[in-house]
Amino acid sequence: MSVSQPARNLASNLVPMKRALVFHFILFWSAGLFAQQNTWLIEATTIDPKNYYGVTVANGMIGLVSSPEPMKVKDVVLNGVYDYYQRGRVSNILKTFNHVNMNLDVDGRRIGVKDISNYHQSLDMRKAILVTTFDVGDKLTVRHSMMALRHLPYTAMSIVVISAKKDVTITPMSVIESPAHLADVRNIYSEIDRPHVKIPLLSSVGKSPSGKHTVAASNSIIFSEPHGKEPSIIHEDWDYNMHLAKFNKSIKAGETYSFSVVSSATSTEHYNDPLNEAERLTIFARLEGTERLLQRHLAEWEKLWKSDIVIDGDDKTQKDVRFALYHLYSFAREGTGYSLSPMGLSGLGYNGHVFWDTELWMYPPLLMLQPEIAKSILEYRFKRLGAAKQNAFSHGYQGAMFPWESSDEGSEDTPVWALTGPFQHHITGCVGWAFWKYYQVTKDKQWLRDRGYPVLKEVAEFWASRVERKGPGRYEINNVIGANEWQENIDNNAFTNGMAITALRYATQSAKELGLVPNPDWELVAQNIPILKFPDGTTKENFTYDGVMIKQADVNLLAYPLDVISDKAQVEKDLAYYEPRYSPEGPAMGNSVLSTLYSRIGNVTKATELFAKAHKLNEVPPFGVLAETVGGTNPYFATGAGGFLQAVINGFGGLTISDAGITQIKTKIPNNWKSLEIRGVGVNKTSYSVK
Repeated sequence: MSVSQPARNLASNLVPMKRALVFHFILFWSAGLFAQQNTWLIEATTIDPKNYYGVTVANGMIGLVSSPEPMKVKDVVLNGVYDYYQRGRVSNILKTFNHVNMNLDVDGRRIGVKDISNYHQSLDMRKAILVTTFDVGDKLTVRHSMMALRHLPYTAMSIVVISAKKDVTITPMSVIESPAHLADVRNIYSEIDRPHVKIPLLSSVGKSPSGKHTVAASNSIIFSEPHGKEPSIIHEDWDYNMHLAKFNKSIKAGETYSFSVVSSATSTEHYNDPLNEAERLTIFARLEGTERLLQRHLAEWEKLWKSDIVIDGDDKTQKDVRFALYHLYSFAREGTGYSLSPMGLSGLGYNGHVFWDTELWMYPPLLMLQPEIAKSILEYRFKRLGAAKQNAFSHGYQGAMFPWESSDEGSEDTPVWALTGPFQHHITGCVGWAFWKYYQVTKDKQWLRDRGYPVLKEVAEFWASRVERKGPGRYEINNVIGANEWQENIDNNAFTNGMAITALRYATQSAKELGLVPNPDWELVAQNIPILKFPDGTTKENFTYDGVMIKQADVNLLAYPLDVISDKAQVEKDLAYYEPRYSPEGPAMGNSVLSTLYSRIGNVTKATELFAKAHKLNEVPPFGVLAETVGGTNPYFATGAGGFLQAVINGFGGLTISDAGITQIKTKIPNNWKSLEIRGVGVNKTSYSVK
């Protein structure tokens, strides 16, 4: 965002105000311009601490999950850091130091939920800033703005503006707290004194539960007063798990006081010396200052939002679509080599592991709108190709067998009691599918040579060794779990077989694209893998399937996104049979794929009905973040967001990824929409519209 000229003129006339406060005022004055249609703001006006599911501000590296308590967060999640602790006998993404929490004393009294009124939280999606406001009796009003800085992957910033209604003394406190599972925690406070500035540093360092990682956090306060006139800081070291830095400030009635806190978190996943690096990053942010940090953060988000989805005529759906897109943009970033878990950076759901949720559900919208972020997601798999080959070897197969649940090392991390780990083999096809889709979109032949083909080749070798060769048309894939996980250890699952056929042919294509001779066995195997049918011609989910209720899409995925089934009559037949069998307790993305298919065959009425079911029923208070299932309690379900966005982009919007790149088929939009525009698509940032 660039600040408008009227806002600049306004700022120049407010000389008595502190500069940081001026810019803060400008920021939210400008926010009002964007909020006129209210499609960029997610608001929580009625907050019940007993029924509260937080919203996340994140930058692809750190995730900060909001809390019903003023000036606090529920969780801090650091991407890529896993260790064994607490549950499942498998690795968990690490909940690290909470280094952004704050306390506030007013006239010597600590404020909490019971001491405040007019509590309101609002997420500005355009700026990726969570703003919390509240009153403390008749004494003061607080505005607390929190962001994970987009341009500084390991650093967050909070801006606090306190407006006094009476003469009052405040004692703000910046706090670092350690979760109970961190070991050997050390708390450190220091001050760097220079002639022009004093830099306070509140830091903590500790070990992950097994000792595998060292994690560290550091923060510093940015005062609005000039050097030499800022308040004195008092450090309090309470115990091994918490310490704080505080200051006292008297404010006259009618005065406004502002300050900021910058906070950095790192680990040995990212740096050999995380404590020193966390402190260096905090010092850097401290000396950049509030205004420069804010400007660069906003500029980075403005670049991301050049790829946007614009719906004219339905402000509520517009907001919902942006909310889904905001989360995918928040949970990933280019240049990291990290992937996405089903819950992104919103918490510890599914242990932070990486599933097919990434490649088949969350990755396609990012590939079309942010190819560089998609590239980073694929890099995660490429770096773990060796582990996938070891996994195939261990199971008696050739090539690479990617794990159903992956964390840091790329070995299988599914809990032992879940049979999905040894048997949900379609994940390997999903990885190969995603790699070829990236090439179809970007035509980056060097990437295909260095990254794409090495993965596609090993995926094809896996499937060639995985099939049981029983004769022409009977190269069977037996004893698997398909996308419908409620049917275990079944034979010739439709989605698994369809994905194997697709991945084998994509490997052949990629070899030819590079001028290489593909293994002829790949096409032979693809031609002989069966897709089973009932006597009436309906595609059969697996050899023993008898019409029972299913958890989620399986057969219907053959029509989209795989294009294994393209005949409209067959698509309609399969939809008519399987739609009534989808469980209402299944995950959100089931309805989204049905919506997408109905759009693509021209039934906009059914598409619209299922589109609403794909997200509205899963919203939880107070922000409407998505749970995995109706009545679920584990948001934010980024997988559901990915499916929901595909229903817009590839369903109503008609975008298609093929060897021709990104193209558009003719579709219709819901009757209450005036138009749909998908902006900034692909490497050329093309726009597509439907009216």
